[in-house]
Amino acid sequence: MTARLSGDPKDDIDRAIGVAVRDLREERGLSARQLAESAGVSAAMISRVENGQVSPSIATLNALGRALDVPLVSFFKGTASDYVDFTHVKKGEGLKSTRLVGNHNHDFINLAFHTRRDLQFEARLVTLVQQEARPPIYVGHGVVFVHALSGEAIYVYGQREFHLKAGDSLSIDAELNHGFRKVVTPEFTFLTVQAERNR
Repeated sequence: MTARLSGDPKDDIDRAIGVAVRDLREERGLSARQLAESAGVSAAMISRVENGQVSPSIATLNALGRALDVPLVSFFKGTASDYVDFTHVKKGEGLKSTRLVGNHNHDFINLAFHTRRDLQFEARLVTLVQQEARPPIYVGHGVVFVHALSGEAIYVYGQREFHLKAGDSLSIDAELNHGFRKVVTPEFTFLTVQAERNR
């Protein structure tokens, strides 16, 4: 079920929360009275919440969350945005780019980039070739995932080194210095995904 937007942000949020509560209750096969008893609130309150007639308190939503066995954020899934984006990149497509860092350069293809109010997400297909200049070392925020597709390379994370070969994966917190130290084979190709909270 989709909440219809009224133009009043407060009413829209109340309505979206109500739809989420009703959907979750019905998915679990509960009547409004059963949910009310389990959550310790009145059946009338359940009805008012589900119909968007009241702004439920955090305490009420917490009680409903425990009764439905869902996290609090589940009630806000319909309130985040009036739109969503998606990216579909077919084989061999994507935005081709080259990164220059000092004397080093490498090619990459942007496969996905999403910026939301709370999150930034990007995915790239990267090819490193052997060269005298070292690849860059990064320090950032969020989480970085690397999956080796072909070739071999040495990846550093703080004081640790990882010898990555085709099929290997690595997931790290980006707050510590990280990056490739050396390309072992003539060419190394990998998929990298990074996600971080927008600040």
